Amino acid sequence: MSKTATIIKREFLSRIRKKSFLVMTILGPILMAAIIIIPVVVAQLSDSDYAVAIVDESNFFYDRFQDTESTTFTPVNVSIDDAIDLMHDGRFDAVLHIPDVAFESPSTLRLFSDKSINFNVKLLIENILKHEFESLKLKAAGIDAEILSAIETPINIQAFRIKNDGELITDYPEISMGLGFVAGFLIYIFIFLFGSQVLRGVLEEKTSRIVEIIVSSVKPFQLMMGKVIGVGMVGLTQFLIWVVLTFTIVSIFTLAAPDLFRFTPDDQVYVSSTQILNAEEMRQQQEVIQQHDSFAGQLIEGLGAVNYPVMILSFIFYFLGGYLLYAGFFAAIGSAVDNEADTQQFMMPVTIPLLLSIIMVNMVVQNPTGPVAFWMSIIPLTSPVIMMVRIPFGVPYAEIALSAALLILGFIATIWLSGRIYRTGILMYGKKVSYGELWKWIRHP
Repeated sequence: MSKTATIIKREFLSRIRKKSFLVMTILGPILMAAIIIIPVVVAQLSDSDYAVAIVDESNFFYDRFQDTESTTFTPVNVSIDDAIDLMHDGRFDAVLHIPDVAFESPSTLRLFSDKSINFNVKLLIENILKHEFESLKLKAAGIDAEILSAIETPINIQAFRIKNDGELITDYPEISMGLGFVAGFLIYIFIFLFGSQVLRGVLEEKTSRIVEIIVSSVKPFQLMMGKVIGVGMVGLTQFLIWVVLTFTIVSIFTLAAPDLFRFTPDDQVYVSSTQILNAEEMRQQQEVIQQHDSFAGQLIEGLGAVNYPVMILSFIFYFLGGYLLYAGFFAAIGSAVDNEADTQQFMMPVTIPLLLSIIMVNMVVQNPTGPVAFWMSIIPLTSPVIMMVRIPFGVPYAEIALSAALLILGFIATIWLSGRIYRTGILMYGKKVSYGELWKWIRHP
């Protein structure tokens, strides 16, 4: 056992001392934190004032356009050509032309700009004109627009998840979906990244003949296990550092710029029983608060509702289980061939379940409790990715226990099979290996 521990220590220390490990350990959390921070900062910077001139030949829509925080509408009583000249001079960013036949022919509406049109401004203008055109048509048809407006009922349902003990917790399905995608993709990347390190390490030692010296003092199975566990510890160490640094970076940024992360939870909107009975007052208060909430604030609020101990412990378990499952295969493949080009014929059957699991992620997040999601989260070859996709949605403990038990049995069987291939293949040179040959190595006592 001490020999295996020595190999684990050597594999671990030799990799964490590399510059690539240090670079990725620092860049990883920065990139993950940037996924949250950069969109917030970019959105804030992109909210500069956008000036739009309105040339309304129908003289009906001038007072229909209200300024927003980022867009200013200015009526101009000049021809469209003169308005465009003012835009060229830098007075305006865009010119909206409403001809006098616009009501009969909406396709005559035009929006001019020297640069690419701001998409949000274009969408805002279209929504305003759509509402006004519909009001004009209703008026022409003798229908009271105020009645129709009163009928419109925006629906925003707050979701709750009822725990086994009856406790209600706010549910954010969009956050669960995003976390599922990210967690499943990270498991997929980590298994390939660190599994390929095992394959290349075994292949390098074999082709350089160093392995002949090593196996003179340790058993081949001890060497394989030491290499697999050592590289796995490197991946686990890097992941834990990423979690701590990412959380630290995001926390510091949210404290330094609280205005960018404004958010008022729904349970703080309805503060008294009298308000609960006043539907109109509730609606108005909700609208006012939502206008001041930021998307980043909603995102942070949703992430705050995640059970991080469960997520992190599950990620560690399924990363280690999935890694051990596939690293054994990668070690066996590296021991069976003489160069990296020959690994392709054996890599495809091994990686197909992983590829299938990442392909099926979209279907799983759409129906995380369906039969496809259930069985793929139970089968060991696909469970590391699929179960991590499902866990943010809430998975019964019995299913997690079954999945975990089968995964443990799976990587034990994989390590055993790979060890039988490894003990023969690591000292085999100059021969093209077939699947039949691998089967003989497995059956050999």
